[in-house]
Amino acid sequence: MTTGYFSHPDCLFHDMGEGHPECPQRIEAIEARLKEEGLDARLDHRDVPMADNSDLALAHEMNYVLTLDDFLQQLEATGDTRALDPDTWACPGTRSAAWRAAGAAIAATDAVIDRSVNNAFCAIRPPGHHALRGQTMGFCFFNNVAVAARHALDVRGLQRVAIVDFDLHHGNGTEDILAGDDRVLMLGFFMHPAYPYCGAESRAGNMVNVPVPSRSNGSTIRDVVESYWLYRIEDFKPDMIFISAGFDAHREDEMGGLGLVEADYAWITQKILDLAQRYCQGRVVSCLEGGYNLDSLARSAATHVRTLLEY
Repeated sequence: MTTGYFSHPDCLFHDMGEGHPECPQRIEAIEARLKEEGLDARLDHRDVPMADNSDLALAHEMNYVLTLDDFLQQLEATGDTRALDPDTWACPGTRSAAWRAAGAAIAATDAVIDRSVNNAFCAIRPPGHHALRGQTMGFCFFNNVAVAARHALDVRGLQRVAIVDFDLHHGNGTEDILAGDDRVLMLGFFMHPAYPYCGAESRAGNMVNVPVPSRSNGSTIRDVVESYWLYRIEDFKPDMIFISAGFDAHREDEMGGLGLVEADYAWITQKILDLAQRYCQGRVVSCLEGGYNLDSLARSAATHVRTLLEY
């Protein structure tokens, strides 16, 4: 077995306009780097289905899913591009990309649970961790990780799952959906104050939010992981771990303000894999979130994937 790689060309057709940081070139940069480092040939490339609306309703209000589905189908028919919020635009390719992104997270979850791959990385967009239960937000339409986590619990019958979010920004959408669900433990660090300007106080006991000031470096983040995350995961003993893998905390990311480098992402990934091996048969599914400097994104994601492969 090896690391499963879940992506789809449809994810490239969601385009929010020239100059928008959440662009199709993000996935292209990652895939070029994986090939350059010889990692691509070692990955198990998997088919990615489109999620069903019933899958999305595991984490989102069904009325929201159906309304968004109808709206995006209209854009497919008319060729229009429309804003859903100040940061999030939809175009004719958005529907297929969003449903594929959630479908990838679900398919990766099934593959890991079924032991056809050791672990999985989903190179998907649009990202998901800002998507609320009934609202788009922050480049996100559906909360891919929350959908996958609920699929693991409600469909596949796992008892407990953990979500680790190492994006620069707080995963407020994941918190909105899963706060108070005692089957889920969510752990995240994020720069504060920064978009989405919340999260400094956890909304429920199953949320472990650790805000850090701007310019925090890898040493600070490693202290956060060791002081706040490890014992909570050890106490929780999850059956599976999901990762919201944002690489915008890299020191070269112009949208960021933190100081991580590739070695820090390798270290964090290794810690997560160690815990997964100890408590949940190595079950890890990672889904791409942020990261907007194409070069540092590609290098960091490749480091993350290499660590998944070589565990």
